[in-house]
Amino acid sequence: MRVELVRIGNSRGIRIPKALIEQCGFGGAVDLRVEKDRLVIAPDRAPRQGWKEAFAAAGSSARDSLPFEALPPNEFDDAEWTW
Repeated sequence: MRVELVRIGNSRGIRIPKALIEQCGFGGAVDLRVEKDRLVIAPDRAPRQGWKEAFAAAGSSARDSLPFEALPPNEFDDAEWTW
């Protein structure tokens, strides 16, 4: 879709049709950034939105091995390390 830039003071803007706003899920604010010479307008979302669900979907970490427990002790562990 081609849209014209409109003058807003010393800046320029675009009008986004209502149908596109609804399709993209835009609220009162959007995230605006430049990626590879392109302007990206994305829905404004809270930081880390969806992380809780992603962690829950990953399952329990109870069976995960700890990599340092699998290593044999070295000279520092045997001679110098104290609590």
